[in-house]
Amino acid sequence: MSDHDFYAEPTAADLAAIEIEEPLLAAEFEWALAEVTLLDAINRGRTCELDVRRARRAEHAVIRETFALVARLTRSPSPRRAA
Repeated sequence: MSDHDFYAEPTAADLAAIEIEEPLLAAEFEWALAEVTLLDAINRGRTCELDVRRARRAEHAVIRETFALVARLTRSPSPRRAA
C-alpha cells in the first residue's frame, strides 16, 4: 500500500500484523480506561483502592503483553521481514 493511497484495502500482511499486535492493543486500551477512571475518581475526591489496583493490574498487563509480543516477533519470521 502506497503512502498516498488512503482508501486501499489492507493486505494480508497488514491484517496479520494487526492480529499479532491485538493482545497488546487490547491491554493498552484497558490501561487507558483504568487510568481515566482513576483520574475521574481523583477529580471527584472519591478514590478507592479498587481503582488504584485496577490501574496497576492494567499497567502490568501491558508490560506482560509487550514482552509476549517481542517474544512472538523474534520467534517466528513475520511476513514483512521475509520480503
